[in-house]
Amino acid sequence: MNYWLVKSEPVKYPWEQLVADKRTFWDGVRNYAARNHLRAMAKGDQVLFYHSNEGMCVVGIAKVVKTAYQDPTTDDTNWVVVDLAPVKALKNPVPLAAIKADPLLQQLPLVRIPRLSVMPVLPAEFDRIIELSQGK
Repeated sequence: MNYWLVKSEPVKYPWEQLVADKRTFWDGVRNYAARNHLRAMAKGDQVLFYHSNEGMCVVGIAKVVKTAYQDPTTDDTNWVVVDLAPVKALKNPVPLAAIKADPLLQQLPLVRIPRLSVMPVLPAEFDRIIELSQGK
């Protein structure tokens, strides 16, 4: 299993909407690096859901329930989507400031390449974010 982080502005698509929808396709990615990460996702992979711009924190865990396919919002075959479903909300959201301050998370793409909207997360980084959400 691999781990990922996806970013969404809460005014456009908040965690609570994913929970209400129970499943969604992750569209709107128009960056080649982020697109390549979508293509690499496998069914069952775990995904950290990050609220960007407002809140700026990891708020939940989702999972990949369908691998990459043509983005239905465009005819351009360069772009793909994956289907995500919520797993659970984090006990406590993990703010970007806490992530940046944690020595174990300094190589996380969220810290190093903050504009990227879909990024890989190492298992140890995923586990650390979960620990931070539990107040550890």
